[in-house]
Amino acid sequence: MKLTLWTYEGPTHVGAMRVATAMQGLHYVLHAPQGDTYADLLFTMIERRNARPPVSYTTFQARDLGSDTAHLFKTACKEAYDRFRPEAILVGSSCTAELIQDDTGGLAEALELPVPVIPLELPSYQRKENFGADETFLQICRKLAKPMARTEAVSCNLLGATALGFRHRDDVSEITALLGEIGVAVNVCAPLGAAPHDIARMGAAHFNVLLYPETGESAARWAEKTLGQPYTKVVPIGAGATRDFIAEVAALAGLTPRVDESRLRQPWWSASVDSTYLTGKRVFLFGDATHVMAAARIARDEIGFEVVGMGCYNREFARPMRALAKSYGLEALITDDYLEVEEAIQALAPELILGTQMERHMAKRLGIPCAVISAPVHVQDFPARYSPQMGFEGANVIFDTWVHPLVMGLEEHLLTMFREDFEFHDAAGASHHGGKAVAAAPQASAPAAEGSMPEADGPPAPLDTQAPDPASIVWLSDAEAELKKIPFFVRGKARRNTERYAADKGLSRISIDTLYEAKAHYAR
Repeated sequence: MKLTLWTYEGPTHVGAMRVATAMQGLHYVLHAPQGDTYADLLFTMIERRNARPPVSYTTFQARDLGSDTAHLFKTACKEAYDRFRPEAILVGSSCTAELIQDDTGGLAEALELPVPVIPLELPSYQRKENFGADETFLQICRKLAKPMARTEAVSCNLLGATALGFRHRDDVSEITALLGEIGVAVNVCAPLGAAPHDIARMGAAHFNVLLYPETGESAARWAEKTLGQPYTKVVPIGAGATRDFIAEVAALAGLTPRVDESRLRQPWWSASVDSTYLTGKRVFLFGDATHVMAAARIARDEIGFEVVGMGCYNREFARPMRALAKSYGLEALITDDYLEVEEAIQALAPELILGTQMERHMAKRLGIPCAVISAPVHVQDFPARYSPQMGFEGANVIFDTWVHPLVMGLEEHLLTMFREDFEFHDAAGASHHGGKAVAAAPQASAPAAEGSMPEADGPPAPLDTQAPDPASIVWLSDAEAELKKIPFFVRGKARRNTERYAADKGLSRISIDTLYEAKAHYAR
């Protein structure tokens, strides 16, 4: 565990919160100090849920550490049951309270509450959020799910969807409808939307559909061994993967699928003349392993991008990620340090980044188009509209989400070509930023309108310790004019490369010849 400005995953008890908040009739009593009580912030402000998360805290303070903190926990646990009357209670400690070493499970059992109590022992200083969600769901299944007779009609359970997951709500709706077309009913969807009594009847399904391995694979493996339920291995993200998923489900169910693909537009759009602009675009992928591995297949095989880098932050999936990257001729980046990810992006200089909200911030600084494909995400990635990632509609959504940043980049380049036009000059601002057009004064730069974009050179480049001091190099007017013809989203890189080339050659002035010499040098 290390201190950092940003983190891809929270501590393990946040994963437990995601499971508890996803379910109905379950309450999580967390032994935690004042300051670890941020469930409301996560779920009502970021995910915009219409109910408070079912989490109660002991909220002890420094002065309580010299007294009986165990008594504080027992009191909080009893009060939570009396107030909420849940069907089952989860009990555990936050990373800070773990140091006190109070036995929360034993303390809760001693209360002899009339509902199942599920103790959580989550190693906060060795593992992280996704592990916490996976382990919590496993312990719930172990406590509540039992073998039983199968349903008369073929049915399955959907496993892994949680609160605060990337488009989990819409993925569940899409896959439920898709399974219905195949002829398979959904017995239980868990954790998302399930109650403890629903978990108790999981054993009635014929097999399990594992939607998100990060948060459901341990439960799926347990159910395969204990309940005799095989589970799917294909994650249906992308057109090709969805077709593979349908075939896998049909084999497990013993059915011949008849699935309507008429709403699938992504393959046609990818092959259309308008999309030839996208072919060969260099793309870098980073996020959780499930979404990155699915995105790599879509990017290369379904849209025609060139994947130049990929990686994930959850080390539990390092082996399959490395194996997939090797098949693409790449070395996977396995790290939870966002600074390492930014260094890799700067070195590869991709034309599109597919990542998390962290990569979105990096892309802003680097001036590179970006689309979000994975948690962690911010409020804008919990849309009110229907926006799945899985199934055929998910494939359509993914195409739009990925392509629009590149299309907007092309539009800005075309506007740049007409920069002297009264409507499109620099001071008018970017077309999608709502800037006001201001007529350019003859032979003079127009004053920047309020809210408009900066002059000419696009997004500011990140600090580069190897780059020459800009104050020591003069750009001649012909070179500056030629630089402005370069698309804005790569102009910063072209400027830095040219200045580095000039410094290496001992030049104090950059002419148009220097610009083209630098271009030829770095193109080798």
